[in-house]
Amino acid sequence: MLKSIENLFKLARSRKENPIKDSYTNKLLSNKSLSKDKVLEEINELIEAVENNSNKTHEAADVLYHLVMYLESNDIKIEDVMVELDKRKK
Repeated sequence: MLKSIENLFKLARSRKENPIKDSYTNKLLSNKSLSKDKVLEEINELIEAVENNSNKTHEAADVLYHLVMYLESNDIKIEDVMVELDKRKK
């Protein structure tokens, strides 16, 4: 399960280092405004899917993908996010 998320981060980092022309991932990584807009759009779509009890898994996957790209495009490292989450354990 976590391997899939790890692979998303590896993909983002790989594409940052070695961009592929016309890659949607590279568009998100290089255009912070697009990346932000897509995260907001996908979160709204997930909320709507939950409320309508339809396509929840599909929309959740879209949110995760776009969030990973947003984090990487803004140089927010998942390792730092995990450290922060660990600090919050009670």
